[in-house]
Amino acid sequence: MNLESYPDDDGMKVWLSEREVGQLLDQFDDTEKRIAMGLGVRCGLRSDEVVRVAPDHVADTDAGRMLRVWRSAKTDKYRETPIPPNLATTIRTVGDVRDEPTDAPVVDVSTRTLRRWTAAATDELLDETEEPGWEYVGFHDLRRTWATSLRSEDVDAMVVCDWGGWDDLETFLDHYRGTHSPEAQRREREKVTWL
Repeated sequence: MNLESYPDDDGMKVWLSEREVGQLLDQFDDTEKRIAMGLGVRCGLRSDEVVRVAPDHVADTDAGRMLRVWRSAKTDKYRETPIPPNLATTIRTVGDVRDEPTDAPVVDVSTRTLRRWTAAATDELLDETEEPGWEYVGFHDLRRTWATSLRSEDVDAMVVCDWGGWDDLETFLDHYRGTHSPEAQRREREKVTWL
């Protein structure tokens, strides 16, 4: 877990490692909650975007399986972002088995509820792991983690901006790119024989 103080506010920006992402997702047995958290940390959606995702928004495109974000919470623009196969399948399955139309949201809660779910899970992780950083994790940190994870995997920064709906690279770099992930740091350390 990487932490950075906000310049003018209390609290911290948080970037989770892949292990910590797994720990967080494992806190949720409920399908709706797992979908919500997955959309944040695996697709980079903002909370307002999560509560609008419907099964019809999962699309097979020339670029691969993508999630269509019809209206960005910040820019009101359309974008597509990659979606992991298991998350796409879960969303499509929910659409197949429920009585709602396939254009109805799969996460039928408020953004405030998303924040409560995140807080409850991170409080539990704080107790279980005694890692003080969990105290600072909020839903938006999932998007931050997603963006930095993509860069750590060497995804082109402009592609990350496109998938995340950022209008310019400067915004992405100023607000989302964090310190290098633990995985990236380990990979680089292996290049140094005396470490």
